[in-house]
Amino acid sequence: MQWTKKGERPPKKFKVQKSASKLMATIFWDSEGVLLIDYLPKGTTMNGQYYANLLAQAREAVVQKRRGKLSRGVLFSQDNASVHTARVSRQALKDTGFSEIDHPPYSPDLAPSDYFLFSNLKKELRGRRFVDDNQMKMAVESHFDCKEKEYFLGGLKALYTRYEKCISLEGDYIEK
Repeated sequence: MQWTKKGERPPKKFKVQKSASKLMATIFWDSEGVLLIDYLPKGTTMNGQYYANLLAQAREAVVQKRRGKLSRGVLFSQDNASVHTARVSRQALKDTGFSEIDHPPYSPDLAPSDYFLFSNLKKELRGRRFVDDNQMKMAVESHFDCKEKEYFLGGLKALYTRYEKCISLEGDYIEK
């Protein structure tokens, strides 16, 4: 509703086109590139069991895409989100054989997917509209497919630098 003068037509309303809905992606990556991208199905909740299944898939991706890396050892970094600390997730991480890097509590600046991977992806996709979820998935995968190994290695080197700063500033967090 809108006030108009007598006999005057109200302004024309534009139809708003509904854009694709939000999509939650979990991405496992290393110094050479993306190992696995999982898109949470609509109506599904990310919980410990779902994440435990993803960890098993990530291990299989390492076996398939990075021959020999598992036997040399895989360092695994994740934040302290509740799905990562759930009992079933902790057990699944042990079962993968990955060695977890300690993550100090309340330290989002040490989550490379947050400060590096997703921030760069968001910059590239900002302002774009997608017809459906599949088009969005293709854009995400295309973004990572065109990146060289050095791109991913740079993100992990940045983590090392940030981690060193955290240790020197807040050394009490990282004692074993």
